[in-house]
Amino acid sequence: MNESLVHSYQKNKKRYPSTESESKEMEMGSNNKKIFSSKKEDLFHVIHKVPAGDGPYVRAKHAQLVRKDPEAAIVLFWKAINAGDRVDSALKDMAVVMKQLDRSEEAIEAIKSFRGLCSKQSQESLDNVLIDLYKKCGKVEEQIEMLKRKLRLIYQGEAFNGKPTKTARSHGKKFQVSVRQETSRLLGNLAWAYMQKTNFMAAEVVYQKAQMIDPDANKACNLGLCLIKRTRYNEARSVLEDVLYGRLPGCEDGRTRKRAEELLLELESKQPPPDLSDLLGLNLEDEFVNGLDEMVRVWAPSRSKRLPIFEEISSFRDRIAC
Repeated sequence: MNESLVHSYQKNKKRYPSTESESKEMEMGSNNKKIFSSKKEDLFHVIHKVPAGDGPYVRAKHAQLVRKDPEAAIVLFWKAINAGDRVDSALKDMAVVMKQLDRSEEAIEAIKSFRGLCSKQSQESLDNVLIDLYKKCGKVEEQIEMLKRKLRLIYQGEAFNGKPTKTARSHGKKFQVSVRQETSRLLGNLAWAYMQKTNFMAAEVVYQKAQMIDPDANKACNLGLCLIKRTRYNEARSVLEDVLYGRLPGCEDGRTRKRAEELLLELESKQPPPDLSDLLGLNLEDEFVNGLDEMVRVWAPSRSKRLPIFEEISSFRDRIAC
């Protein structure tokens, strides 16, 4: 009987501390487990970029990022908006998920209908989402109007909520963006929108403005394409060589350099219009050549020199770079 009691005591000795020191050790061990569990949970949120909590917005992010179920995420984002749970983030994130599911039209209507529930600080980021959605849907006119609106806000000093910089995020990394950089970026997007409408004259002017403010290699390639489309080959060559010779920020990007090379090849394939004085080996007189030029000038349809970009924001056309 005594042997049985001894065996039972030895078996349960670790479970039932007999001294104060042993009791403290067990308590510390329990606390360590709680701390480890808490750190493990925090690490989960960091890895999956899921916020902590148990509201509809957190469940929506869990469905989006962990379960990879975008349809369920949209349902939960709607619940978060209706419940007033992090409405700013819920509306923006829902629109992004809708865009991924080719439901951009629905996302546009959602932002237009519910952005009034969002804070003033979130309106700028919602505008950026709208611009991407318009681009996805091919709504070029709406995209142009939104870009003009954002440029007006910059001119009026209302961009970035009155601050000189803002924090942006790209590929999971945060970085600071200045008003100058944002202005150049918006002008580049506006020029690209004009290119989609084949208005290469307006696109060229806007790209030139963007490069004056904050030049980069990507916009230089687009400017080169505009100049090629307008048969201004020497200027296009000069712009594209700036990219290949590494004279602009972003030239180290392999894709950008490759695009510049492809545009130069396209440029080489273009032949300038033949010199009239050499047509069929004839030596045409200057008076005759001038007469041909005058005939072309008269017959060619006149084009307004006023660009669409400046029809509504002409008051700050030459001051946008400031």
